[in-house]
Amino acid sequence: MSVAVADLLALGLVLAIEKCGGPQIAFRGGRIDAEEPNIPGVPEPQQDLDSHIASFARQGFTKEEMIGLVACGHTFGGVQHDPFPDIVPELNDPHNVETVAHFDSTSTSFDNNIATEYINGTTLNPLVVGTNATTNSDQRIFSSDGNVTMLSFAKSSQHFASTCADLFARMIDTVPSGVQLTEVITLLPVKPELQPLTIDGDILQFAGLIRFWNLTENPDRVVQIIWDDHIGGVHNLTLLPSQERTPGNFMTWYDLGPTEDVEFLSLDATAGITNMQFTLDGKLEDQGSVGPPAAKFDVAVRRGVNVTRMYTEDEVKDATGHGFLVERYSFSPVEPGAATNTPYAFWTANLTQNATSYVTAEIDGAKISVGPIAAFIALPSCPKL
Repeated sequence: MSVAVADLLALGLVLAIEKCGGPQIAFRGGRIDAEEPNIPGVPEPQQDLDSHIASFARQGFTKEEMIGLVACGHTFGGVQHDPFPDIVPELNDPHNVETVAHFDSTSTSFDNNIATEYINGTTLNPLVVGTNATTNSDQRIFSSDGNVTMLSFAKSSQHFASTCADLFARMIDTVPSGVQLTEVITLLPVKPELQPLTIDGDILQFAGLIRFWNLTENPDRVVQIIWDDHIGGVHNLTLLPSQERTPGNFMTWYDLGPTEDVEFLSLDATAGITNMQFTLDGKLEDQGSVGPPAAKFDVAVRRGVNVTRMYTEDEVKDATGHGFLVERYSFSPVEPGAATNTPYAFWTANLTQNATSYVTAEIDGAKISVGPIAAFIALPSCPKL
């Protein structure tokens, strides 16, 4: 019933790169976890150029693509002293407690400085200008085509980003021949995360957040919620960016509330609410006329796993404070349609209220539970060293 760890690692790469200012990378699911160690694919700095070329060729990459992958990967981070004391000496820098020699001057941001600094001769990359020529692997790799690829990266940050997006996607999509990945998985551009409605006298309180995907930072952006009520009224409210959840480069959250201190809508309980839409700078965001999604929860099940039943169980407490689980929502298998050869089958349920829920499946007569369900809110900000 679980997603492969390999899929989670690939998704982590996709989100981490975009979180730190990098390009959007196409993501597909369906990887299968290895059952035994594979041949190491990461080049070691002391290896010669032919070894590097052969290592990347085994994974389907040309020499020029090898240069691109190394440059794209080395736009972040650096070499640490502890595992590589022969490359990085003890720096004794109180601002660099991990003693890392960075690949470029902007080691926590995605940009083409790895190339510009290499081309203009200002690089401090320890694998280019290290004192030991044997371990200057980036120098050997970058110059292996006469610096043609690195020069093209230095001339155009857009070319660098688009090349990295393509190469990273190919890298994480490199799987054994018998594994078939899904089509590219695309997130909804707008998705509400809504809390249960509560009644306080004659007032209906409606709380939650709205997640927008892939928005650049813009302090002048205007996000509005528009809703209809049962007695013919139409209402709107300008939303504020969430203070609790830090907006990133690709996920931006807005509170359903009129002020920073009031994070819910107060509605006339008699009038209620019949329809809800959102606008972004005056443009209607309705998922292509489909409207905002309901509280829908999908579970991916690898094909071949015999699931006979699936449901959620909520954690509740009795009057004495004793906790126990109560069955709540049932999942239904999604009709496979034409894509019957995909690696996953899907089960879906519509959840109308929030609760601490566990997903429980009956598989070959055994009961297996996973949870509690946790909402994916936002990743931490890209680290600043």
